[in-house]
Amino acid sequence: MERWLPLELASTIRHDGDGGVADDLAAVEGATRWIQAQRDLLAAHVPVAELAADEALRLRVVELRQAVRALFAQAVSPAPPSPADAHRLMPADRAMAHLNAVAAREPVAPQLDWPTGEVPGTRLLSAETDPYVRLLAALARSAIEFLSGPQREQLRSCTAPRCVRYFVKSHGRQEWCKPSCGNRARAARHYRRQRTVAEGA
Repeated sequence: MERWLPLELASTIRHDGDGGVADDLAAVEGATRWIQAQRDLLAAHVPVAELAADEALRLRVVELRQAVRALFAQAVSPAPPSPADAHRLMPADRAMAHLNAVAAREPVAPQLDWPTGEVPGTRLLSAETDPYVRLLAALARSAIEFLSGPQREQLRSCTAPRCVRYFVKSHGRQEWCKPSCGNRARAARHYRRQRTVAEGA
């Protein structure tokens, strides 16, 4: 299954398994763990092997996540956004301005990469030495690419009970982010039907 960095960032707010919401970026240690877990997606942008978050970076990543989730909510509209933060979304114009400003902090130049006998591609050459700036800019650029690409049309907010994730719909009939959410939604529907029948008896 394909992974997208902006979805990974948005999914740091998740169902905690007990009916509440967990935040993987609530502490510096969690932010460091999350950054390390994205090593494969970030490798082309910033070396994360030795990168550890501090409180300032954690807060910047959280603010970027707020912008991404606000723009995800706009992308899925008129369907409802994730219930985790629907009542406190950053205004879309402010979210877009923030995303663009963070992406612009890293001066980069596209470079043609064309190994012999292979298909040409591009890579970004950075003039930035601060790994924190590079990390944040990479997250912002990936969100810009995602939201301006074809996958935006397939972005959905999972409607299963208690789920707060966004996901990319991978086939025509997909309604939930993962099978366990589908099971939970079907069980909730069954329970509601049984209750309606019992109340009508």
